[in-house]
Amino acid sequence: MEASGKHEETHSYRTERLAGTVNWGTTTVIGLFAGMLYGGSKEAAASVSKDAEVMLKLGSTPDKREQYRLMRDAMEKRFVRVTRGSIVGGIRLGMFTAGFYGLQNLLAEKRGVHDVFNVVGAGSATAATFGLIMPVSLKWRARNVVLGSVLGATLCFPLGWLHLKLVEKANEGNTTAKDSREMGVVKSGLGAAIDRLEENLNK
Repeated sequence: MEASGKHEETHSYRTERLAGTVNWGTTTVIGLFAGMLYGGSKEAAASVSKDAEVMLKLGSTPDKREQYRLMRDAMEKRFVRVTRGSIVGGIRLGMFTAGFYGLQNLLAEKRGVHDVFNVVGAGSATAATFGLIMPVSLKWRARNVVLGSVLGATLCFPLGWLHLKLVEKANEGNTTAKDSREMGVVKSGLGAAIDRLEENLNK
């Protein structure tokens, strides 16, 4: 009895996730890997022109040892550039994703409802924060804060509205499927009762 009472108490303290909110940790990890993929591929594409320069140097160098050294240096530099681009891209997009969805879930929890204004507020605040921490002068930082907040709100409003509409449609479909499954269970139970009654009458 005491164990069941404790279980009920711990269950009552858990807050149910509002419809439309997402898992903060999952989205942060996805943003991190997406940023790493984008940053690495960007640096790899930028290395094509530098590889062409290396090939020209190889063609003009008859010494095999010098050619080997040039190839080794080019590969090492390319590896360092791609690795640095992946790390920087992952950190940037991961921080942005973590900040955006963290603020969105915080606003939903504090307001008790998840609507498009949570998405707009989170997008505006996150864009303004990233505009503030950019390594530029104070004047340009103030400009970036204002521009980021306006652009964040402008872009997040239609995207948030579309996201919430898709969530509503998905919830309607889940509710319909659940009702149909419950009706099927009821019908199957009723059919089993009828079959048992027929068997008793036939005896």
